[in-house]
Amino acid sequence: MNPIIFSIGSIDIRWYSVLILVGALIGVGILLKEAKRFDISSDFIINLSFYTLVFGIIGARLYYVLFNFEMYKDDLLSILKIWNGGLAIHGGLIAGFITIVLYCKRYNVRFLKIMDMAAPGIIIAQAIGRWGNFFNSEAHGAVTTLATLKNMFIPDFVIGGMNIGGFYYHPTFYYEFLWCVAGFILLVILRRRKYLKVGQLTSTYFMWYSAGRFFIESLRTDSLMLGGFKVAQLVSVLLFLIALGAMMIISRKGKFEDLYNEEL
Repeated sequence: MNPIIFSIGSIDIRWYSVLILVGALIGVGILLKEAKRFDISSDFIINLSFYTLVFGIIGARLYYVLFNFEMYKDDLLSILKIWNGGLAIHGGLIAGFITIVLYCKRYNVRFLKIMDMAAPGIIIAQAIGRWGNFFNSEAHGAVTTLATLKNMFIPDFVIGGMNIGGFYYHPTFYYEFLWCVAGFILLVILRRRKYLKVGQLTSTYFMWYSAGRFFIESLRTDSLMLGGFKVAQLVSVLLFLIALGAMMIISRKGKFEDLYNEEL
């Protein structure tokens, strides 16, 4: 696959960067629509989204570089070249979450309610962003056969893109894309439930994504490693357990207590 859409002089416009931007814009659009239901200022949401995106990308890059420093130690300026790939979603989620907490605290807005509102947009942005890995020929699994991929009902253009150097690879980016789309549908359905409590959407998001990422990561060949363990799997287990604990605590509240669909 060609990672470059077009070039303007010496500047390459890459699919990776464009798809991350498109995913972010769609995610923000979904958040703005939900915020309108609760009469939350669009200026607040746009400013929050801007800072969250900026620090999320920084966090995703630093997280990736931290576990791959050998690749960058002789050319530190290459750390800035994020358009070549090398963003770790868990680093982005952690940095983005911290940004939302701090920003909401500054303006005395309940961050957990904002996280609930943002969760569907976040997971669909992740789904769209995964296609950047496709064009960069990265985030794939082990070598497999054409027949295996055909039997899995994977689109032909995806299979063609997974023919790298004469070998076919499992399109783990595509598996995660499908998982995130399913998660988006689930969250959109859940947030209309009458007795949904604040924090349950956020917990569901982290549990859903972490469960899928844990198993998909087992198929990948380019995982960030810590000793003999895949970092994404370790973080996924941790996030899943934290979210499960939060869900159990929230579920103890009364039926009509702290409902998501009430006004802020």
